[in-house]
Amino acid sequence: MIPYGKHSVDEADIQAVVDVLQNQFLTQGQQVPAFEQRLCDYTGAKAAVACNSGTSGLHLACLAAGVTAGDLVWTVPNSFAASANAARYCGADVDFVDIDPQTRNLCVAALEEKLQQAQRRGRLPKALVVVHFAGSSCDMKAIAQLTAPYHILLIEDAAHALGGKDSEGNRVGACRYSAMTVTSFHPVKSITTAEGGVVLTNNPIYETSLRLHASHGITKDPAKLPTGHANEPWFYAQQTLGFNYRLSDLHAALGLAQIKRIDTFIAKRLDKAKRYDEALSALPLKRPLLDENSAWHLYMIEVAPQQRTHIFNTLRAKGIGVNVHYIPIHLHPYYRELGFAPGDFPHSEQYYKGAITLPLYPDLSVENQEQVIATIREVVG
Repeated sequence: MIPYGKHSVDEADIQAVVDVLQNQFLTQGQQVPAFEQRLCDYTGAKAAVACNSGTSGLHLACLAAGVTAGDLVWTVPNSFAASANAARYCGADVDFVDIDPQTRNLCVAALEEKLQQAQRRGRLPKALVVVHFAGSSCDMKAIAQLTAPYHILLIEDAAHALGGKDSEGNRVGACRYSAMTVTSFHPVKSITTAEGGVVLTNNPIYETSLRLHASHGITKDPAKLPTGHANEPWFYAQQTLGFNYRLSDLHAALGLAQIKRIDTFIAKRLDKAKRYDEALSALPLKRPLLDENSAWHLYMIEVAPQQRTHIFNTLRAKGIGVNVHYIPIHLHPYYRELGFAPGDFPHSEQYYKGAITLPLYPDLSVENQEQVIATIREVVG
């Protein structure tokens, strides 16, 4: 079976992990700080706080933003549930902004309309989680211009997009228009640490909160300890209710090795996306926009909804490990119980009905990609 996504690990990656296993601390050593600094160097962000998953990173970002019970957070339906769940972990209410059917990212026009409606109702969101779907950056400048008058904090969910750029050439993660950017190092993402994530920010106040919440809410900072413990180097104090969201040095060592090849990974993904775009152009299906700045985490086609299940099952039966990204968040039973219903966000729902994700990863061979293309031609054409 040709998978839809797969990590790429070479001998240098393996040796980096082995070195930590044999010679260094497995956790709370020097690898995590070094990885965080390398991420700052790459993205242009001033601070990076590594954590054990992208989901943890989204939760930390909501905590740093001060999201709490009674607040409202918006995101898009076309994403993995974690984009909305992070706000729910904080006790906040969640609502959604529909997507643009061409970009499959947040629709700026829909956002503008929803903001106007929310202002009239007196119920504006505290934060907006902007999802860069499939690796293509949303129009962050336009989103920031719309939300700034309402003092809405922007969090970029860039789980798909590390290595990509926005239309102005800013690297995703630079936080040019946002308070924080979260990305993921799951095995199918731009680079991997096996499991892991990071929150990037240019704001030292957010950085302090992120680090505190990621490590049980505990600090050893002498300035924040109760008086009388200056000569007690073992002493620490819990400042808030935090979580065990830290990344281990073992995972960070893999990330440090992987990030050396990130631009190569992205270039290979783009090359394969272009091959799909050309090869599938004559078929009765909808292709994604060919975004040269995308990190190309996913390549999704859309087929006739009434044929999707048959096409999907036939491709799987022929050894093509297709997938679907995503079931709209508001249609999951948990969110249906909160009051959402089919028809609430028609563009996200229409996209989902025909979506099929094709195999795309750096080490996808020409032969395997040609097999995917030939099979799609056979099944769809």
